[in-house]
Amino acid sequence: MMESQRKNSGEDSPGERGLLHLWKGYSCSLTPDRVLLPRPVLQVALGTSHGVMLVEGGQVYSFGALPWKQTQVSEPLEPVLESTLSGQRVVSVAAGGRHSGAVTEDGGVHMWGENSAGQCGVPGVSVVPNPTPVGVLDPDTCPPHSVRVLELACGEQHSLALSAQHEVWAWGSGSQLGLLTTAFPVWKPQRVEHLAGRHVLQVACGATHSLALVRCLGPLDLRRPFPDKCGQCNQQLYTMTDKEDHVIISDSHYCPLGVELGEGEARPSLGGGSKAPCLLSSPSEPLLSSLSPASASAPPASPAGPPEPSSKDPGLTHPELVLPPPHPAKPQPPPPCSTASGYSHPQVPQGRETGNPQRDPQPSPAPSSAYVDGGQAAGGGGGGAGAKSSPYPDEKEVKDYLKRLSEQTLAEQTAKTLAGAPALQPVPDPSPPEPDPGSHPPSTAGSTLNSLVVSCASAVGERVASTYEALSLKKMMNYYYPSVGGGGGPGGAPGGAGGPGEGGLDRVLLEETMQGKKSSSLGDIREEEAGGLRRRLSLPGLLSQGRYAVHLLSSYTSLLSPRLLRKSSRPRLQATPLTPVGGVPEARELLPSLHTEVWSWGRGDQGQLGHGDTLPRLQPVCIKSLSSKEVVRVVSGAHHSVALTAQSQVFTWGSNSSGQLGHMESPSTIPRLAKLSEGIRVWDVGAGEQHTVLLADGDCCQPILYYSGLQVREGPAPQDLPGAYTQQPVLLPFCMNLGYVSGVCAGGQTCVALADHNVMGFIASFHELAAAERKLYCKLSSIKGQILRPLLDLESLGSALGPCAGLFQMVVARFSHLCHLSGQHAAALTSTLRRGREVRGLVLLDNSSIFLDSYREYCCSVGNLQVMGGFQTLAKPCLDVFGKSPEVLQRLAESSDEGASPSDLLAALFHLPLLHLQQYARLLLKLAGCFEATSEDHQQLQEGCSRFEVLALHLKRKRKEAEYTCHFWKSFPGKMTDSLRKPHRRLICESSNKALTLQNAGRFSVNWFILFNDALVHAQGVVPYKSLFSTHHVFPLATLWVEPIPEENTGQYGLKVISPEETFVLLACSSMEKTKWLRSIKQAVDLALSGSGQEAGAAASGAGQRAEPPISRTASYTFYKDSRLKEATYEGRWLAGKPNGRGVVKWSDGRIYTGTFKNGLEDGYGDYVVPNKALNKSDHYQGHWKEGKMHGQGSYRYATGEVYEGSFQDNMRHGHGMLRSGTLNSCCPSVFIGHWLQDRKCGYGVLDDITRGEKHMGMWQDDQRQGTGVIVTQFGLYYEGAFCNNKMMGTGVLLSEDDTSYEGEFSEDWTLNGKGLLTMPNGDLFEGSFSGEWGSGLKVTGSYFKPNLYDTDKDKTHSVKLGRLVVCAEDKWRAVFEECWSQLGCEAPGQGEHSQAWDRIAVALTSSRRQHRDSPELGLSRTHSKTLESLEFIPQQTGPVTMETYDSIRHYLIKACDTPLHPLGRLLEALVAVYRMTYVGVGANRRLLPQAVSEVMSYLARIFQLVRFLFPDLPEEGGLIPEPSSLDTKETSSTSSQLESPKPGRVVSSSALLLPVLLPRLYPPLFTLYALEKEREDDAYWDCVIRLNKQPDLALLAFLGVQQKFWPVSFSSSDPVLGDKQQVLSTTKDSCFASAVETLQQISTTFTPSDKLQVIQMTFEDITQEVLSLLKEDFLWSMDDLFPVFLYVVLRARIRNLGSEVSLIEDLMDPCVQHGEHGIMFTTLKACYYQIQHEKIS
Repeated sequence: MMESQRKNSGEDSPGERGLLHLWKGYSCSLTPDRVLLPRPVLQVALGTSHGVMLVEGGQVYSFGALPWKQTQVSEPLEPVLESTLSGQRVVSVAAGGRHSGAVTEDGGVHMWGENSAGQCGVPGVSVVPNPTPVGVLDPDTCPPHSVRVLELACGEQHSLALSAQHEVWAWGSGSQLGLLTTAFPVWKPQRVEHLAGRHVLQVACGATHSLALVRCLGPLDLRRPFPDKCGQCNQQLYTMTDKEDHVIISDSHYCPLGVELGEGEARPSLGGGSKAPCLLSSPSEPLLSSLSPASASAPPASPAGPPEPSSKDPGLTHPELVLPPPHPAKPQPPPPCSTASGYSHPQVPQGRETGNPQRDPQPSPAPSSAYVDGGQAAGGGGGGAGAKSSPYPDEKEVKDYLKRLSEQTLAEQTAKTLAGAPALQPVPDPSPPEPDPGSHPPSTAGSTLNSLVVSCASAVGERVASTYEALSLKKMMNYYYPSVGGGGGPGGAPGGAGGPGEGGLDRVLLEETMQGKKSSSLGDIREEEAGGLRRRLSLPGLLSQGRYAVHLLSSYTSLLSPRLLRKSSRPRLQATPLTPVGGVPEARELLPSLHTEVWSWGRGDQGQLGHGDTLPRLQPVCIKSLSSKEVVRVVSGAHHSVALTAQSQVFTWGSNSSGQLGHMESPSTIPRLAKLSEGIRVWDVGAGEQHTVLLADGDCCQPILYYSGLQVREGPAPQDLPGAYTQQPVLLPFCMNLGYVSGVCAGGQTCVALADHNVMGFIASFHELAAAERKLYCKLSSIKGQILRPLLDLESLGSALGPCAGLFQMVVARFSHLCHLSGQHAAALTSTLRRGREVRGLVLLDNSSIFLDSYREYCCSVGNLQVMGGFQTLAKPCLDVFGKSPEVLQRLAESSDEGASPSDLLAALFHLPLLHLQQYARLLLKLAGCFEATSEDHQQLQEGCSRFEVLALHLKRKRKEAEYTCHFWKSFPGKMTDSLRKPHRRLICESSNKALTLQNAGRFSVNWFILFNDALVHAQGVVPYKSLFSTHHVFPLATLWVEPIPEENTGQYGLKVISPEETFVLLACSSMEKTKWLRSIKQAVDLALSGSGQEAGAAASGAGQRAEPPISRTASYTFYKDSRLKEATYEGRWLAGKPNGRGVVKWSDGRIYTGTFKNGLEDGYGDYVVPNKALNKSDHYQGHWKEGKMHGQGSYRYATGEVYEGSFQDNMRHGHGMLRSGTLNSCCPSVFIGHWLQDRKCGYGVLDDITRGEKHMGMWQDDQRQGTGVIVTQFGLYYEGAFCNNKMMGTGVLLSEDDTSYEGEFSEDWTLNGKGLLTMPNGDLFEGSFSGEWGSGLKVTGSYFKPNLYDTDKDKTHSVKLGRLVVCAEDKWRAVFEECWSQLGCEAPGQGEHSQAWDRIAVALTSSRRQHRDSPELGLSRTHSKTLESLEFIPQQTGPVTMETYDSIRHYLIKACDTPLHPLGRLLEALVAVYRMTYVGVGANRRLLPQAVSEVMSYLARIFQLVRFLFPDLPEEGGLIPEPSSLDTKETSSTSSQLESPKPGRVVSSSALLLPVLLPRLYPPLFTLYALEKEREDDAYWDCVIRLNKQPDLALLAFLGVQQKFWPVSFSSSDPVLGDKQQVLSTTKDSCFASAVETLQQISTTFTPSDKLQVIQMTFEDITQEVLSLLKEDFLWSMDDLFPVFLYVVLRARIRNLGSEVSLIEDLMDPCVQHGEHGIMFTTLKACYYQIQHEKIS
């Protein structure tokens, strides 16, 4: 065929890739033919007599017999280009018996060829001559979307597609489709629903069967609900049957739809003598299941009769659970529907499962339980008497309970469980089990299995998700019973028969008496552990639906022997899994999965399905024996199947008529290993009609080919040679002439090899890299299976290892992790060889950190084990396992030393994987040499080589360190060294040669210095004593500083060593020794600080001198000598041996400080907690520190409930602060705010005694009231006067709420004693001597005066002058202002540098922002942050202040006062707090109004002094600012009209500048005082307003004397039509001058006098505008005309507290506007207020 296009392989010119070679048979003289194409071949697929090729560029060629081509009659001489696909870029091709397929880049499918069975998916035609698109549509979407396809597989009459969602779609004819249909052909691709939800990796098609490689379900997939019923026949998948001596939990569901019988097949008879043969396993592979074929169908049993035997589908079976008696009993025949495959109990003969089934002689008690779900028997088993002994104390109770369970039908259990049985929630395990290959159709999840779990768990169970531990019944039952037993009935189903059943279960739980001897083995691991682990996780949703236990039990029947039950109660260490579950976490999405399953379906008459029988399967069924074999590729011949594993093993099964299986078992219905010589590593396979071709690694890097199967005679018409076939795979000698084969394929009688020539050595290097990885994985797998597994199986291993057990477990875990990663990488490289053979995309380069980290962690764990003498302790277990001549160890360790000890061999063995890093570096460098030095690939390979080479050198050095350290511990045994011995600790150097001594050491003292990688140890002793080193101290390297001492100063070779609590000098014997120790200590410190994660990076910096370790660092240290910090642990920043920066100190008594340090002391902002054991609470301080003491602003919450907020100095309250006293902050009995001196109240302060209802405002000394002061009470009493020794003592004034007053002497609180004057509210006077307590009776000795009736009111009233005996406003809150001046750098007000003040402000803002950034809990709003940013710009001024500069100053002050982080803002915040504290609550006394006003004026004056200090060019109070230009005047007045009147703004005043920022905050308490003071006047005013406002507008205007020409004749209506006017009628009300009235009402919404005056001015303007519009001529007001109109507006405005507003304006108005326009307007308003009161009187 195609002779003209072929030439011998030896004639190829170099530099070609993608060369295609074809041959048939395995003759020694055979020479493959090469097919010449213009482009390299990327993929080839073979059918029965044709093939398709995919070449570079996405073109497709067909060759061979192509009868569907309309223009072709015979076989073409050359490949035919499929021109129909020329517009598409094809990425994959497939060939079936007589049809072909292609997948395009966009996921589209094209099919052509024979279509008689619908295999091309094109309806209505039997032949498709050219590639035709086939739509794969998902019907679950609306409208149906196209499914993107990744690859195709074609059989004789069917086709499969693997979608991008990793689902399988099928079309064509036959049971091999796996679809739920009997109507063939299937023209449209349909989803194989039985594989839905699983991750399919690859599909393959035989003639009449199909294969799928599926990734095992991960932990997340297992949480999905799992069906309880079969998806085809809707029958239950699980049944439970109780026997007298055992319980059967069976998942051997038989589905009639799952078996397809041919016409000529005979149905095996149950009663006849035909007996299915027992299939035995091959020597190379243990048989995991045995076969017991049963009837294919059976009629339903009558309700009264015994159950009829039923057939079952072995493919859908799972092992049944049998709880056997504790010692061998008579073999029991299985029930009619006993499982076909599963683990049998070791003590039960094999014939029990393969013999003829027998019916149960005693029918089940309930008819419904004898025949379950249409043919599946729920009961059965022997009626013979079993052994009477039982592992349970109360056997009868258990039997009765299990009997009652069997009397309930599964339907009842399902309904009841759905009603109330909760799902089981197993405990997650750190290493979750591997997924399971169980095959079950997806369907609606039921709860039948939950009931079975309860019943099963009452007898036996296993702790959920514990990996590789022996089963422990008690753990299982104690775990499951509480969560499922609440249902009420047996098994957790409510409504069932309760009572005794539950009691039986309780006794089983509580009286379990399984005992066993103690064992400290690391694990009871068996050969089939991985398979069992995956099997028990196959069912999706097991963990979430509580089905885990049943499947565990069904998969572990062989383990539930009495011996193992006894053994399960022994204490044992946690086992270490030898296979990482789920693969390497980081590599899970980057590398192929090795946790795979193989599923098969279709016809199985040749055993090609691999389920141990020859029955067909209509749906995919998992081949359980391959579930733990790490299959990475499957291929199908016509009637046989091949699976290739990651360990380069080949499993074959099916037809072996021509030796195509590679072994002599014929036929093989289960997978068996092909017979290959040891060391042959197969990495690609192809399967034809009667042959198999294998691609394997040769001795050199060039691959070799093996052939197994039928020999084909060479000649013009090749024919089969009868009887000529291989006994086992044979080497094809011509393979070395083909070049570097990258893939093989087979079909019909033909074999194909795709090869490359070694282009610049790249192909050879790439093959060598892949072969080296495969070799490594096989090596590591051998070590794992032949060394680790026997050691872990040893029961005495735990006790032999002792403290090294955990380290050995870690080594095993890391070894398994590394092994699994190598396997994944080998599979990835093999896949790259078969496909692209490109450097780009290699995980080894793009994600090298996965490999580097894995090797680094493994080396660390091996080193830790070696340092602790783990290899020596493993010597005895090795002797127990391998004997005195450990040839296995020598062979695997590749050791030629026959006298090597087991410990040395183990050390070499565990260090073996680390040698592969050099291989990586060498091969990557070799690959880099194949590219131009300037190319990107060369640079990437060079960088990868460097990374692996650096790590290899680093790990080599780590190994030497571990060996050096281990030798050190051997050389210096003793208690001291034993106490220092730790797994992670490595020796760097030590001074046993007396190369290093301590300066000023005693004559007889001995000093030994040992430098480890984490500490410097100083051991001391005295020579005469027997124990040379009596004491030692460990200095952690993280807190060690070392510096050389100049030799010219001392003449000695000294090193100064600084630790947090000690500083000492080490003297070296020579300059070289000094340099050695200095370098060693610095390098060790640097590595200790960088951490293990950066060691490789540190090593990459070179082997020379390292950089100096940072003098400032972060570390943790526990003090042992410092008296203040003894036994305290500090964690944070350090500087030269002292804590410096942010850190945390934790004392042993519970004290904790979190904050900043400076020079070893608390300095800056910090948080301090001090436990109070007596109150079981803690004192808590948050604030500033200085030199280790509380200093500055802070908040202290005492355990007693008191809270102090304010200033501290030297750990004492000092300065301004507020103390809330009381047990609860919400209802404090007293609050004091004022000045403190050395923890005592001293100076001015305010005490609010909430309990007594009194508030004191005055001077203090030594925590006592001393000097002048004021007291007000909640009952209205007011006292001002002298205090002495915390009492009212001396001259004072006392006023009551009803204006009764007393002026005179006091001796106690509220106690009059001495001369005085008592004035009654009516003017009566008492003058004389008084004694007694106010309010409880007074004794008076003196004169009584009655006012004369003819005296005027002024003469009658004896006015008491208040304010003479109070603290003047300037003496109040001095500490608040002093703190502000101090923050600006001034010792006294005004004494300081102007520039220094601004520097202090900048520092305060910066530190505050940093503090809030470091402490997110403090929080900063976005506007707050913007305010701080704007404050960074200081208003610049040069020369006299202009209006523009004045505005910038004013805006700056507004922003500064808006944030407490600015000194001015903090000052304002403190003033507002003290003001509200003084005048709110009890302090809201009208007699305090003069003091409140004077306090505000004092604030203005003192703040203005601060402002003038910051802005020295600002004029003094009353100074003038030069007038700007007219344009500037207009702009300025428009921008500042809301804050001040324009013209007075030209005069600088503290009120105009500061009241806008101060008064709004003080307004509520201040206005309350005004309202209380003016209460009587305002009441009189308001009565008049209410009375007069009842009048209509015209009547009121007439009453007030407003001239009629000012009366409005119309007003704007409420109608939305613009310009609509309504006439003023006699009944019209509240419509005249409405605009002016609304404007005047705004006076209550403003705060400052300037704003209120602005409102009055606007009211006058509105009145004028309305009058002008009425008169329609110019008009000038006279006061006689204006006053009545304005009076009308005031009345209609109805301002409630107008008297308070007037008084506030009058008291706080800027003096410069009193005589201007604003002054006249204000006088008019004031006159209106008094006039209204007069109107009321008249």
